[in-house]
Amino acid sequence: MSRHHLLFAYASLAVAAVLMVAGCSPSPSAAPAPAAAPPAPQVAVLTVQARPVPLKTILPGRTAPTLIAEVRPQVTGLVQTRNFREGAEVKAGEMLYRLDPATYQAAYDSAKAALARSEAARATARLKAARSKELVALKFVSQQDYDEAAAALQQAEADVTAAGAAVETAQINLGYTKVTAPISGRIGKSSVTAGALVTANQPTSLATIQQLNPIFVDVTQSSGDVLRLKRALAKGELKKTPANAARVSLMLEDGSKYSLEGSLQFSDVTVDQSTGAITLRALFPNPQGDLLPGMYVRAVVEEGVRDDAIVIPQQAVMRDNKGDPLALVVGPDGKVEQRKLQTARTLGSDWLIDAGLKPGDRIIVEGLQRARPGSTVQAVEFTPPTTAAPNAPPAGSAPAAATQAPEKSSQQDSKGAGKAPQS
Repeated sequence: MSRHHLLFAYASLAVAAVLMVAGCSPSPSAAPAPAAAPPAPQVAVLTVQARPVPLKTILPGRTAPTLIAEVRPQVTGLVQTRNFREGAEVKAGEMLYRLDPATYQAAYDSAKAALARSEAARATARLKAARSKELVALKFVSQQDYDEAAAALQQAEADVTAAGAAVETAQINLGYTKVTAPISGRIGKSSVTAGALVTANQPTSLATIQQLNPIFVDVTQSSGDVLRLKRALAKGELKKTPANAARVSLMLEDGSKYSLEGSLQFSDVTVDQSTGAITLRALFPNPQGDLLPGMYVRAVVEEGVRDDAIVIPQQAVMRDNKGDPLALVVGPDGKVEQRKLQTARTLGSDWLIDAGLKPGDRIIVEGLQRARPGSTVQAVEFTPPTTAAPNAPPAGSAPAAATQAPEKSSQQDSKGAGKAPQS
């Protein structure tokens, strides 16, 4: 082939390649294909249900004995013996101390002798008065002699009465040399030993006896809470517990629960002006003596039962800039709606709701950082977390494909959780 023919062939191939490239390039007026819309974020929701809820209040308090008595001497004397073991149980009337009775025994014997002398003098005066009465009728004695004999008889009878009272007093004082327990209970430490001199009406007690079974628990509650409880009962929002009595349970200092239940016995009628609180008193059985006076305890008082109560987890409640509680609710169309709430109190890890929600509402519990008011979300039912194996995903969480995000993003979401989203 000649050189001219080769040049013509190469030129033809170049022109064809240019035309092919021009045909494959898009025209300037053609629009790009639309991008696929991102899927709706997935959140875990809880369907609100109304149910009866017993309302309980935890109040701090301290234990107190039901009876307390200070043992004091009624007469002066030396302590001969102490007849009890410190910290033991004693019975009412049991002798605790014995004082030296010698002087009181002598006083009692002397009083008895004086009584016998007075009775003898009364007998003589009675006979003389009887004879004078007979003789005055026969005019053998004067009326004045008879009147003197009658007055002497009356004086002798008075002397007998006074001597009898002196004998009784001496007997009482002799009995006081035996210092007995005024009540049954547990006795504390003794302030005296054998050989000590004690006096009547001394300021220091010999020992103290406290009755601990049953035992009182005194707690305080604010007057505002008492008024709120009364209004709720009057409106029918609460119904009283069975037997119309408030039951009380105890939490001890170490966090353990006391095995026996008590009942509310007393509510003070005066509000403490310094604290604005009212004292409540509960009565607990204490057969084993586990509760001691002065122990710090927490009393769980059953206020009543609220029918149709709405309770939601605390993690579903957010706060706006003013601190008011909010919740995000998913509608039937998947749209997110923001609700303002009125919370009454906490019940463990839940909130008791007064207003803002109704049965059937679906509140967002997990995935709050991915939801905004007015946005569309994909709702899955929330399942309370249970004990799972290590590295297992929490129950009720969204699938991994929908929740995978860089570690930094998840940290930012966790910092923003609990705040109301901007609408």
